[in-house]
Amino acid sequence: MTKRSRQERVESGRTLIFFVLLFIVAIMVAPPLQHYFVQRAQINALEGEVAEAKADLERAEAELQKWRDPEYIKSQARDRLRFVMPGEKQYIVLGIPEKSVATQGSAAPIAQDFPLGIPWYSRLLSSITAVGSRE
Repeated sequence: MTKRSRQERVESGRTLIFFVLLFIVAIMVAPPLQHYFVQRAQINALEGEVAEAKADLERAEAELQKWRDPEYIKSQARDRLRFVMPGEKQYIVLGIPEKSVATQGSAAPIAQDFPLGIPWYSRLLSSITAVGSRE
C-alpha cells in the first residue's frame, strides 16, 4: 500500500466519523427544537387570545359606563321598550305602507295576520314559518 492510499482512507474515515457525529447531534437536538417551536406557537396563540379578551373587556367597560348615565338609560328605555315619561303621550303608527317597510332593508317583517286568541308560542311558530316561506 502506498502512503497516498493510506492517507485517503484515513481522511475518508475521518469524514465518515464527522458525518456520523453530525447525524447523532442532529438526532439529539431535533426533538428539543421541535418542542421549542411548538411551545412558541402555543405562547403566541395564547397571547393573541389574551389581547382579544382585553379588547372585549374594554368594550364591556365602555358599555358599562354608558349604562351608568341616566340619560342613556332613558333613551334606551324609550327606544327598546317604548317607555314614556310621566305626562307624555306616545303615539304608535300602525299600517305602515309597504314602501317604507321595504326601504328599511334588513328588518324582519312582523306577522300581523295571525289571530290574537292563540297562545304566544303558536304565534311565534306561525310567524317563523310565514317569514321562512316568503324567502
